[in-house]
Amino acid sequence: MWRCTGPRWSGSGPGAGPEGPFGQRLGWYCAERGEERESLLPAGKELAFAALGVRRCLGVRRGGRWIVCPYGAEIDGAVAKDQCARCARLDRSRSVAADTMADDPRPYAVYLAYFGPGLLKVGITAAERGAARLVEQGAVAYAWLGRGPLMAARRAEALLGSALGVPDRFAKEAKRMARGALPPLPERAGELAQLHRAARRLAGWPETLKPVEFACGDHTELFGLERIPAGGVVELGGLTAGAEIVAEVVAGVGADVYLRLAGEAGPEGRGAGDGAGRGGSGTGGSGVGGAEAGVSGAGVSGMGGAGTGGVVAVLDARLLAGWVLGAARGSVTTVPVRPATKGEMGEGRGEGEAGQEGLF
Repeated sequence: MWRCTGPRWSGSGPGAGPEGPFGQRLGWYCAERGEERESLLPAGKELAFAALGVRRCLGVRRGGRWIVCPYGAEIDGAVAKDQCARCARLDRSRSVAADTMADDPRPYAVYLAYFGPGLLKVGITAAERGAARLVEQGAVAYAWLGRGPLMAARRAEALLGSALGVPDRFAKEAKRMARGALPPLPERAGELAQLHRAARRLAGWPETLKPVEFACGDHTELFGLERIPAGGVVELGGLTAGAEIVAEVVAGVGADVYLRLAGEAGPEGRGAGDGAGRGGSGTGGSGVGGAEAGVSGAGVSGMGGAGTGGVVAVLDARLLAGWVLGAARGSVTTVPVRPATKGEMGEGRGEGEAGQEGLF
């Protein structure tokens, strides 16, 4: 039984290596076999899957492998968390992100991340990870500020927060809203450069943190931001047993997947209404993950172009973690569809975080 472990960004570069191109993927884990797999989610990929059974806690990941939740805990389908409270406590018992592992000897990097006009945050990540963390959290643009020991990076992060009021997180809703009204790249780079200069001038900069000259990195092409409708999108809610998603991938930003739904969007609180159907049974080997399609997933073959012309919806793919996904039986999405939430454009914890998570 293959259970989804949620979204991730991986690969070994365009067209290179066994993993294929770097891009957004879904992970899968089969506890009975002790095996893991990934499925790439490129633009144009057709999906047709259903949530099967009960959403379960994924357990804890240690030493590059999964340790299955000993409680077999059931997880609420409406939350992005993929662990029960007890596994989450164990996971954070030795975590840099939770400040319970302050003795990590690796070098760390301090970064500035841009999500939209006025939405700039500061954060830290292990230097060896490069820009992976920036991609995972959906940063549109970014710049490195300094590199050095963990505690020096932490002090710099705190300094920017206290002296310049730079937050260390933004609500998910604020990030989504900003993507629909992004200024040109020069303006994004200019806003980052201004903050970079201000940060470098601060008194109290940690002596062991080596400053990094300004250079702007941008993820517009990687995410496919130009494919996201400027007029806005709707949101898909959490899955319940039997709920189905039938759609075509439009773009991927951080943990969000943008999907063109088959058919037309239904009323608020309901799934997509009847529209173009799938041409096949959806049990082919080209699927995204699950039990019924064998190799790595629920089949998606033969949607018959159902994704064309439909409403575009955004799904937090973390909501898929913990589910077994099989082939869809219907031709439309039955997961609840709702208008995009108009979250605050300031600091918030809209991603279900009690603090920074998954930074390292």
